[in-house]
Amino acid sequence: MTLDDVAREAGVSLATASRVLNGSTRVVGEALRERVHDAAARLDYSANAQAQAMARGRSDVVGLVVHDIADPYFSSLAAGVMDAAEAAGAIVTLSVTRGDADREVAHVATLRRQRVRAVLLAGSRWADAERTEALRAELEAFRSGGGAVAAATQDVLGVDSVLVDNAGGARRLSEAVVDLGYREFWLLEGPADLLTARDRTAGFLAGLGARGIDPACRVSGPFTRDGAYEAVAGLLAGRPRRRRRTGPPPVLLAANDVMAVGAIAAARDAGLEVPRDLAVAGFDDIPTLRDVAPALTTVRLPLTEVGGRLVDLVHSAAGGPQRVEHVEGEVLLRASTPALG
Repeated sequence: MTLDDVAREAGVSLATASRVLNGSTRVVGEALRERVHDAAARLDYSANAQAQAMARGRSDVVGLVVHDIADPYFSSLAAGVMDAAEAAGAIVTLSVTRGDADREVAHVATLRRQRVRAVLLAGSRWADAERTEALRAELEAFRSGGGAVAAATQDVLGVDSVLVDNAGGARRLSEAVVDLGYREFWLLEGPADLLTARDRTAGFLAGLGARGIDPACRVSGPFTRDGAYEAVAGLLAGRPRRRRRTGPPPVLLAANDVMAVGAIAAARDAGLEVPRDLAVAGFDDIPTLRDVAPALTTVRLPLTEVGGRLVDLVHSAAGGPQRVEHVEGEVLLRASTPALG
């Protein structure tokens, strides 16, 4: 039996049932209290100790939901969550969606049943109104029971959020690379149904457009190294080879660093040298770029800091208006896009 079951049995809201059984500073009338206790007795429901601790404001279990922990973007963010949670005396449990919106809703529902203290979401939203609404409903039910929620994603869930300026960072990056002297650009876009991919592509196009440039070609693929490798290998296979280039090489703008790494590998396997034959830029500045040669031009995001901010948001949650924090990336020009003389 869950608290939802008790609320339905008693004919009260989830919030009222939680205040009666888990404790609250808000007073519930005696008649409603009796209805809730009677319903709990009929259903043989006992309040969860974790939920009671949460209601008293104690640090407890925090559920972190990410798309792919093998992706350095998410592992870096998770490291920030772990460090901040440890400092706050909280324990973190990790759930991985594998890029599946339905799985994400299911994970949040499981965390709600387990009565964790807070839920943290990290990862792009999907362009799917039905699934977005399903997640919003699940999060609202969790918050109605006293839980706290924070997300590092787009502002479509109505919860406390840390928002990364994906479009602005991509625009500044593309403008900066144009200013190095490049005139031909290829776009390696992420999945069309991911809002982060859309935002970054829009930023690339805006930056190029501001300099009077249209991309020579656009290709999309998964937000993975292997997906990018296949996409770029197919692109290169369909283009005529020019052994001696008389002008500047094209620049491939990848929607994230993992895709940029896959693009560099595909270019090398096709006999091209980076950046002589193809310049490459990414987005995120993941830690593994320290081992990539040439050093990758990118947009640096403070990923561990973002993770820490999520913990701070739920730790300081007071049930008031939605709070939104903004993060801008820093353009880093490196050897993969050398300035042209």
